[in-house]
Amino acid sequence: MIQIAESKMVEAAEKGMDEFLKVFTDAYLEALGGDITAENMDLLNGYQHTLLALRFFSEEVNQGGFVQLIQNGYGGYLFDNPVAKALKLMGATGLSKILYKAKEIYDAHRAELERETTDEEFAAMYVDFEQFDELEEKFFYTEEEETRIIAQYVDENLEDFADIVA
Repeated sequence: MIQIAESKMVEAAEKGMDEFLKVFTDAYLEALGGDITAENMDLLNGYQHTLLALRFFSEEVNQGGFVQLIQNGYGGYLFDNPVAKALKLMGATGLSKILYKAKEIYDAHRAELERETTDEEFAAMYVDFEQFDELEEKFFYTEEEETRIIAQYVDENLEDFADIVA
């Protein structure tokens, strides 16, 4: 189990919900050696994978949308795993719905979205996949509230996310 010092968790929580969740995902990434691979996936449980997937989801969509998220290799991790279902069970129904809709687009165009591209081809994908635009707008609108819901869920179920040590 991933261990996190209670003092580190409390300090992060005082800075806000994003920092609180980041303490967990930073610990997960450290345990994984910095990146998730097929060889190290079993080091995390389902709750931990959901939180890490949420981090990738938020970072990538905030920086460059779903096209960037998929081009950076996170499509399979988010869409081939029950991330949307897990977020829904945690109470983040808005993010869950966004992921389900994005998965439909991803599944229909996976090969094209995941192929190696030049910078020009990558930029053109934003025009080719404008159907992500509405989902990204919904994400920006709901992210803060949904992140608060998830942080509260984590706080109420700490044992599922890490071993908190003194």
